[in-house]
Amino acid sequence: MDETAEARLKRMKMRSWRRGTKEMDLVLGPFADARLAALTPDELDLYDALLAESDQDLMAWILGQAAPPAAFSGLLDRIAAFAEARLRAGN
Repeated sequence: MDETAEARLKRMKMRSWRRGTKEMDLVLGPFADARLAALTPDELDLYDALLAESDQDLMAWILGQAAPPAAFSGLLDRIAAFAEARLRAGN
């Protein structure tokens, strides 16, 4: 059975909030809540692939400690900018 668009967003939001580390929960969870519904189908595919990556790799990529795979770099820039804006706003 195919996953509905609504079920896919729900699954991806849950996976964003229930990572292996609390730090990644706090980076990906709010981004998913605020931005997933506005992503294009291709961007959702990319985000879904990103969710399969390890938290250690994701954190290193977001913090600029390691170069991400080229396919993820634009999306990771958006996630990092979103997280930074939340920190500055005190959320």
